[in-house]
Amino acid sequence: MRKNKQNKDKKTQKIITKRKPQGKIGVKKKVKIDYRLRSIIKKRRVRTKVKRISTGIPGLDNLTKGGFEEFSVNMVVGDSGSGKTIFSMQYLMEGLKRGEKCIYITFEEKKDEFYRNMKEFGWDLASYEKKGKLFFLEYSPEKVKMMIEEGGGEIESTVIRHKVTRLVIDSVTSFALLFEGELEKREAALSLFDIVRRWQCTSLVTLQEPPFERENGESTSLEFEADSIILLYFIRLKNERKRLIEVLKMRGTNHSTKIYFFDITSKAMRVTPRIFTGKKDSLDAK
Repeated sequence: MRKNKQNKDKKTQKIITKRKPQGKIGVKKKVKIDYRLRSIIKKRRVRTKVKRISTGIPGLDNLTKGGFEEFSVNMVVGDSGSGKTIFSMQYLMEGLKRGEKCIYITFEEKKDEFYRNMKEFGWDLASYEKKGKLFFLEYSPEKVKMMIEEGGGEIESTVIRHKVTRLVIDSVTSFALLFEGELEKREAALSLFDIVRRWQCTSLVTLQEPPFERENGESTSLEFEADSIILLYFIRLKNERKRLIEVLKMRGTNHSTKIYFFDITSKAMRVTPRIFTGKKDSLDAK
């Protein structure tokens, strides 16, 4: 009996001695888990690093740390003749040159005339359309409203089927006029921007409005939903009209807060290093 008890005691001692090191192993496991957590955090940091999409406009990417944030919705505000359409088309051309697929949605432009005008800059849009790289869609504001109600419609099918990466809506001014109240406009803008974001394109929408009147204009309903706002001025300085550009906002970006002169030449648009040093109040001069 004593021998049996002694054997049992020895066994329990062995079990205890075996279990004791488990505490140490547990500590080692904790360290391993900590290292794993660190590696996950590092991976997340890498993932959250913002990818920038070039605008294709010389001088502008330098003001925005490399261009638009990938999958963002960006708004360009400017009066008639300020260069909004050239800006948006130059942005798409940059994508086409890189082999990307792009969509241009317009409420006002007719394709043949538009293609003819853009050829003056050396942009052969018809050839890109034939290659299946560019999709030119003529939409009425009512049709866009219907697209929102449908949750994407034909545009969404085109984006997904052809893996479109850049999209332009030129312009949302007519669309905004379909809604009367400020709340209704903002809800419509929220719906539109949410759908565009879901497509995972880096998008650009234009708004025809004098930038200096934006506090009381249509942009107040839209700008809250835009990830960035760029203002284009076309003002009279002394006896000559000049073009100016300002990055008003760009989420998550330490962008330039200065106002720069820009040119539109026979080749395209470019931002100059020259800074506007006058008073901002003078930008509302007509």
